Amino acid sequence: MIQPVQTDADLRHLNTLHLPAHAARLQPVDDASDLPTLTQAARDAGGPVLVLGGGSNIVFGRNVDGTVLHMRTLGIDLLAQSGNDVLVSVAAGENWHDWVARALAHGWHGLENLALIPGTVGAAPVQNIGAYGVELIDRLDHVDAWDMTDRRWLRLSADECRAGYRDSVFKHELAQRAIITRVAFRLTTEARVRCDYADLQRELSSRGVTQVTPQHVFDAVCAVRRAKLPDPAVLGNAGSFFRNPVLPAADAARLLAAHPDAAHYPAAHGAVKVAAAWLIDQCGWKGARRGDAGVHDRQALVLVNHGEASAADLLGLAADIQASVQARFGVTLEPEPLILR
Repeated sequence: MIQPVQTDADLRHLNTLHLPAHAARLQPVDDASDLPTLTQAARDAGGPVLVLGGGSNIVFGRNVDGTVLHMRTLGIDLLAQSGNDVLVSVAAGENWHDWVARALAHGWHGLENLALIPGTVGAAPVQNIGAYGVELIDRLDHVDAWDMTDRRWLRLSADECRAGYRDSVFKHELAQRAIITRVAFRLTTEARVRCDYADLQRELSSRGVTQVTPQHVFDAVCAVRRAKLPDPAVLGNAGSFFRNPVLPAADAARLLAAHPDAAHYPAAHGAVKVAAAWLIDQCGWKGARRGDAGVHDRQALVLVNHGEASAADLLGLAADIQASVQARFGVTLEPEPLILR
């Protein structure tokens, strides 16, 4: 049954930064098959159409003078199994971390490194979420979506999603038109692990783990993230506020010659990914606070709302951080969340 639309809906509880904002109309979506009807109704009502999942990657800098479609669809289906390989389809509204935990409980491995990332399954391909050496695209088989512009159902292969670093086709040609309804993952029942990141190795060592299992990796990732990152339910935040800048080899060489201790990692085509947190920390921003807008005291990449910060407060702080990093290092920081200005 289609749920009734709410008018002048408060969105503060639907975004993890807890920013004050309202939507002219808020439409819950509990069944993806209702999308043709709901998107037509939203367009007939006028104004923009915004799709919202867990609200963990958005900055409401203004009210939404249109319709917010709140994806709440649930369901996990095993589509196929061949030997150790499994193909599992997950509804867009499922909580991401809960899905990772359930996959592990079923013996479906490959997502452990992505534990505790906030948000919903449907948002994951948009960002091509990644952590500790694994990206979503490494485990993605296909994505199902409703195209509200052409009014047709889509199925995109992993290649067709054109995933990059925190990027995908859903941020370009399919932005503001494709609504992801399900994501299919290709996982394995083999106990393969990836734990070569220093933080994970330290955590596993501290636990006395020598024969590492997927459960060990899951537990270690959760412990590391909880030690570094604030819980959005306790302290408003949108996770990493800036992307790690990826520099061409020549630019990276100049930066590292001047700052050889800069945290960095190899990227594709000879480029170098520089840790944005290191750049921000070196500029003295970690733990900074302006009123209720601040920088987390354990992770400089995370901007936080201590209670009553506005979007203007947070975005002003973000702009000053960008300016200081640019002035000191000649590096441009780009915001990671979607910003509605």
